Amino acid sequence: MKEIEYRFTVRPLTAEEGGGYLIEFPDLPGCMSDGETIEDAIANGAEAKRDWIAAMTEAGRPVPPPGGDPAEGYSGKWVLRTPKSLHRTLAERARQEGVSLNALAVTMLAQGLGQRMPRDG
Repeated sequence: MKEIEYRFTVRPLTAEEGGGYLIEFPDLPGCMSDGETIEDAIANGAEAKRDWIAAMTEAGRPVPPPGGDPAEGYSGKWVLRTPKSLHRTLAERARQEGVSLNALAVTMLAQGLGQRMPRDG
């Protein structure tokens, strides 16, 4: 049986996380592994992927196809860390404008990209 290729990400783990590298498969929720090196993480990830698919199949649950809907990976929400001074400046500007910090940030990002955001109400 031919092994199905799924996209994956690999990132270094911090010392607090135990070091090494983490591999995750975005199309397979919760499917991940790690390793001392990138190569180890990828090899361990291949095994984790096979086990994940086998467990889902055995449980009679659907296994998503690779790639899925590209829009599915974009919920419209992400966490952004900024310097405290920038956070304060943006919050004060939002207060002056009478909008939420999120609304201000989205509008400013859209303007920076040359797009206009639809107005509510």
